Amino acid sequence: MFIERLKAVRIVPAMNMDKWIALVRDRMEELGLTQEQLAERVGVSQGSVGHWVNKRRQPKIESMNRTFVEIGMPHYNVSLQLRIVGQVGEDRGSYDMDDTDDDLDLMQYIVCFRYPVLGWDELEGAEASVFEQTDYLAKGKAFWLTVENEAMSAASGRSVPQGMRMLVDPGVEVEPGRLVIARQPGKPAIFRELAEEGGQRYLKALNSNYPTLLCEDGCEFLGVVVRVHGSF
Repeated sequence: MFIERLKAVRIVPAMNMDKWIALVRDRMEELGLTQEQLAERVGVSQGSVGHWVNKRRQPKIESMNRTFVEIGMPHYNVSLQLRIVGQVGEDRGSYDMDDTDDDLDLMQYIVCFRYPVLGWDELEGAEASVFEQTDYLAKGKAFWLTVENEAMSAASGRSVPQGMRMLVDPGVEVEPGRLVIARQPGKPAIFRELAEEGGQRYLKALNSNYPTLLCEDGCEFLGVVVRVHGSF
């Protein structure tokens, strides 16, 4: 689609721009990386890096994504999205000079985080070739999985049908009531709700046609499901 633009647009930072700054700061501290060292890697001045991390200046998209690469997080990504004031999306057409200032287009920097899409047989650290992005900042090494059966599909209430794609975060604390990816000793990983009764933990299917399983000794939790969406 071609959209003719006869006027300038305003570029404003999105709320989750703070995510990029926090992520860079934390990663620099983790790596023991100084502003001067990061600036050299990214190809900018030390002053520029200082302005970025202290919220005094907005970096270019290229610099933001280059920074992700240089701090060892190449699968995170920053994109620029067009938002029309008061609208969710953008209609086709052109915009003429009669628009008022209140109707100016807004270009927003959106910090997105790309995580690998894995198969159920690739949970042992396999290198992924497909990535999908979201605005969720994971606490651990998150990954996407596709629901493979109807065990978590319910007629009413919470339901996650087969074919849905879910984001799994190993860094989120496993607690009763959460949807988890669990692996019993010697068995393949499964998607279930963690339940607890009388001090005993269970793996519960949302579909009543599937049995509730006792968490055996050595049951491993690979992560907590934090996002779910349809996959087409």
